Amino acid sequence: MTTDRHAGSGTDAATVIIGHTIRPGMDREYEKWQEDVNAAAARYPGHLGAEVSRPTALQPDWVVVYRFDSIAHLQAWINGATRQRLLDIGEKYFDGPGTQQVISGGTQPADPLVTVVVTHRIAPHLVDDFLAWQSRMTEEEGKFEGFRGTEVFRPVEGLQDEWTTLYRYDNAEHLDAWLTSQRRQELLAEGKRFDDFKLRTIDNSFGSWFAFEENGKEVPPPSETKTAIAVWVGLYPTVVLLTLLLSPLKWPLWLGLLVGNLLSSFTMSFFTMPYYVNRLLKRWLWPPADEPAARVNLRGLGIVAAVTVFWVVVFYLVTRQIWTLP
Repeated sequence: MTTDRHAGSGTDAATVIIGHTIRPGMDREYEKWQEDVNAAAARYPGHLGAEVSRPTALQPDWVVVYRFDSIAHLQAWINGATRQRLLDIGEKYFDGPGTQQVISGGTQPADPLVTVVVTHRIAPHLVDDFLAWQSRMTEEEGKFEGFRGTEVFRPVEGLQDEWTTLYRYDNAEHLDAWLTSQRRQELLAEGKRFDDFKLRTIDNSFGSWFAFEENGKEVPPPSETKTAIAVWVGLYPTVVLLTLLLSPLKWPLWLGLLVGNLLSSFTMSFFTMPYYVNRLLKRWLWPPADEPAARVNLRGLGIVAAVTVFWVVVFYLVTRQIWTLP
C-alpha cells in the first residue's frame, strides 16, 4: 500500500514524530519532563493523543509521537510559546539536537509494527523522478517477508521542507533482511540523486492509542471483562434515554430499532464512552501501578453497582411514576 499524502488539508489528522538522544543517567528526569510536555500538549485544541517510546536495541533514541486533528492545530502546538518554554527547561537532558518529522494524514496500524522513517530533501524539478523511484522501491519492499505497507508524505508548508516516507514490517528480523538486501543497495544506487536523506527506525511505533493515558504514559489496556462491563455501564442509560426520546414518534419496532441502534452507536462512540464511562471508571480501567489490585477492583465494582442502581431508580421513576410508556 503506497499513499501520497498532500499537506494542507484541514480535514486530515496530523502527526509529528520527535526523537531525542538523552544524556547518560538522565532518563528518569527526562521521562518526568516529557510527561509534563505531553500533559501541556493535551490541553491544546485538536489534540488526539501522545505516545512515548523508550529506546530499544532497534531504536536508540526516545521517540514521542503526537497526533492532532489538523495541521493547523499541530502547528499551533509545535510553534507555541508553551512548548518553547518547556523545550528551554528540557534542554539540559538532550545529548545533541533532536529530530522531527511531520506528516499530514496517514494511517494507524491495528497492530504494533516496526516503522522506518525516511526524510528526503527533493528539488522541485526532481519530484516526479523521486516519486517514480520511490514507487520502484516500494514494489521491491513488497516482495520481502513481513512487509506491511509504505506511505509517502509531501512537505508540510510552514513546518517541514522534507518529503517523509514511512515503511513498516512486522518485526525487526524481516526489516533487517530488507535493509541489508542486495536489491535495496541496487535501488539506492539508482537513486543517487536522492541520497540526501535521513533514516530512523521506530520500534513498535503507533501502537494502540487506547493503551496510553492522556499524558502519554504507557499503561496496560483494560481486560476484556472490564471492557465488557464498562460498555454495559454506558449502554444501559444510552439505550433507555434514546428509547424515551424516540417513543413519541410511535415508529414500528423494526424502524425504531434501526434508528435507535444507529444513534446508540454514535452516542456511545463520541459521548458516552469518552466523556462518561472512561472518566467515571478511569482508575478501575487503568489503575495506578502501585495500587493494590483488590482495592482497585473493589472500588471499581462499587462504582459500577452504585451507578447502575442510580439509573435503575431514575428510569423506574420516569417510566412508572412520571411517564408511562405506551
